[in-house]
Amino acid sequence: MERPDALAVWLHVVDQTLQDIGRSLADELGKTGIRTHAAQAPVPAGSLGLLLLSRWDEQLAAQLAALTARATVLAVACGPAPLAPDAMWAVLAAGAADLLQWPAAGAQLTQGPVPEAARVAAQASARLRRWQAVQQLMASDAVQASLVGDSPVWRALVRNVVEVAAFSQSSVLITGETGTGKEQIAQLIHHLGGAAGELVVVDCTTLSAELAGSEFFGHERGAFTGAASARDGAFALADGGVLFLDEVGELQLPMQAQLLRVIQEQKYKRVGSNTWQPTCFRLVCATNRDLEAGVADGSFRADLYYRIAGWRCRPPPLRERQSDILPLAEHFIGLLAPQGPRCELDPAVKAFLLARDYPGNVRDLRQTVARIWHRHCGPGPVTIGDVPPDERPQGAAIWPDRGFADAIRHAVDLGLGLGRITQAAGDTAIQLVLEQENDNNQRAAARLGVTDRALQLRRKAWGEAACSAPRPGAPT
Repeated sequence: MERPDALAVWLHVVDQTLQDIGRSLADELGKTGIRTHAAQAPVPAGSLGLLLLSRWDEQLAAQLAALTARATVLAVACGPAPLAPDAMWAVLAAGAADLLQWPAAGAQLTQGPVPEAARVAAQASARLRRWQAVQQLMASDAVQASLVGDSPVWRALVRNVVEVAAFSQSSVLITGETGTGKEQIAQLIHHLGGAAGELVVVDCTTLSAELAGSEFFGHERGAFTGAASARDGAFALADGGVLFLDEVGELQLPMQAQLLRVIQEQKYKRVGSNTWQPTCFRLVCATNRDLEAGVADGSFRADLYYRIAGWRCRPPPLRERQSDILPLAEHFIGLLAPQGPRCELDPAVKAFLLARDYPGNVRDLRQTVARIWHRHCGPGPVTIGDVPPDERPQGAAIWPDRGFADAIRHAVDLGLGLGRITQAAGDTAIQLVLEQENDNNQRAAARLGVTDRALQLRRKAWGEAACSAPRPGAPT
């Protein structure tokens, strides 16, 4: 009888000599409640899988890249000797989420000894279940509503944020340009972290040297002129919750020292009081400054930096996640008109939004969409007439744009030939449209201007390249 917490994953064995190991690993995973099946071509989008390999070369790198474009893959190296460190990093660079080394070699390897299989199965099971939990959280309404976007770079960030928020209590430092969603990330960390207390936000740009102590520590009645009553500060309000320091790089050095002391000792005294008060909170900080440069020039304390940067994340600017522009625009329209029917964007408006620069990043996009929406009236799609006159393009070509040119320039700088660049551009376009059309081959072919049959053949070729090796249990 299958366990109620059973998890189904695919298992792909690259080398025929690893068939015994594949069977042993599948048996041991079954004991942990993980059922394995042979990888199909193409692997299902969003699935979890294992890839057993005995070597590392360019052909295998291409196979792994094709698999990880749609799935989360755990690689297991089962060669007679461990992979070299360079090859191990290359496996991760090709898209694997992690790499395990089979703890056997030589003659033992071909026999698939049970102790080694059980050990690897235990390690693999822990990772696969963690990744499953992270995927479920990523698909939740809370995450989808707060961190909108499906570009690879954005999904990678959200995945890391979800894992750190839900499975640790680490302090978090969020760095990056203005308008990239740092406060939304802090709110998500509070939501997923399970803290019983509140999210307390302190904007460090608004703190004066005179009142910063009261803002953080609170004060007693009569502690200073104007203190007509006692007041709790951020340290008290955040007890049991999350303290979010926005633009922490703006803190003056004396306040940095006091903050460090509270973090280390988990207690504080109100201004005007001699009584120590306990506090325990998760610290999340954000800044658009280079704090490492601040440490180097003495404007930011090194000991505080290492305390607040238990884990770092950098939400990418919008120019690095351009495929998220339209989903974000539609999300903002939904917020502007929550009660009305869904309002589509005219193709020309979509093209305008995709071609525009956003120096203020997501906040800039949101304001742009709001300006367009406030000019819109009546039923039907948002049309080009809704774009404010002073923002309309002046006859310039909207594509190829700078982002496309930068991508081609990077490929040329890497020494890639025209054939490979063309192939990669076509493959990327197909993958993106298939994702947008929920893997519907007919709709994707229509959007790409090719026949349904031509797209099927292209996808079949991908599958054969990714899964051309024998499967566990296949006849030799």
